[in-house]
Amino acid sequence: MDEDNPGFGDPMTSDRRLRRWAVLADAARGGPVAVDHVCAAAVSVAGVDSAAVAVILDATPRELVYATDRTASELEDLTLTLGEGPCVDATTGGPVLVADLTAPDCWNRWPVFAPAAVLAGAGAVFALPLRIGGIRLGVLDLYRARAGGLGVEQLADVLVLADTACAVLLDDATRHGVDRGDQWPEGTGLQHPEVHQATGMIVVQLGVPAAVALVRLRAYAYSQDRQLRDVAADVVARRLRLGPAEDTW
Repeated sequence: MDEDNPGFGDPMTSDRRLRRWAVLADAARGGPVAVDHVCAAAVSVAGVDSAAVAVILDATPRELVYATDRTASELEDLTLTLGEGPCVDATTGGPVLVADLTAPDCWNRWPVFAPAAVLAGAGAVFALPLRIGGIRLGVLDLYRARAGGLGVEQLADVLVLADTACAVLLDDATRHGVDRGDQWPEGTGLQHPEVHQATGMIVVQLGVPAAVALVRLRAYAYSQDRQLRDVAADVVARRLRLGPAEDTW
């Protein structure tokens, strides 16, 4: 058995993969299977309300590729801005399955994200890492308005779909001539390039590593109760400069 792909070689898992792929191929109507097809299938089989796929990049920890609706997009923005939550933890570990975001242990583990996500309309979050061997590609995030866990069959199906999302992302990168998972082309659907641009500008302005530049962006966005992408847009447009002593021009 492949340790990085627990179901590899299992006839039942192989059959499940074939059934899920048949559904995706049908949804694609003869075209290539895309991330939006995978997200739609995940929403259906898991009984959740929305889904999103984010990838891991060099300049920032994650970048949204696709979200099924506005709620998923807003929750992904919260994760990006706050830098914590199930969808962050899943990028470096295994699946993070949160059946009830209002539970005290959730608020202790993610003291900023959990209450903000509940206010945004999330009752449960299921974050599934997208990885091939030791390569981290991103995360498939599932959101449900009401609390409640995933059944055994539902979890098995979404794990298969997470593997499928990996294949789709890698195929898209290959078609664009990309060799590494942290350098996705514009055609992949990245929605907030200004965050990467602003991070690069702060790296140059302050002479700090990209990770530190991102922390500065996040800290400013959080202190001003603004979304990270909006603060980044101000930095790129030179309406805002984060310096050692002052925060604005």
